[in-house]
Amino acid sequence: MTDRIEKSDAEWRAQLGEERYRICREGGTERAFTGKYWDNKAPGIYVCACCGTALFDATAKYDSGSGWPSFWQPVDAQCIECETDTRYGMTRTEVHCRRCGCHLGHVFEDGPPPTGLRYCINSASLDFKPS
Repeated sequence: MTDRIEKSDAEWRAQLGEERYRICREGGTERAFTGKYWDNKAPGIYVCACCGTALFDATAKYDSGSGWPSFWQPVDAQCIECETDTRYGMTRTEVHCRRCGCHLGHVFEDGPPPTGLRYCINSASLDFKPS
């Protein structure tokens, strides 16, 4: 894993714009079925919108019916970090980019084999690099 990226709030806001900043840096979410990648079926790699780190391969993407891009595993477990999120009266596992701390979404244990995981990720937290 490459060195951690640290920027000021002003630098992140200038790079991302208001909506992406709200999601990526403040832990927000986009409405279901509104993000640009929820229904993307093209081959390629999904990278962090903040730092460009490769996070998810399209071969691990599946239609969970949730309205967000869903993956059953990251490219490498070392590219993400997880922590408990107790906001909104529920307990979930929040997923971040390990390199820059970008809020990606949440991971749930109701996904398909072989992992049984569903990484439910905001499109705004991702950029897509077609192969």
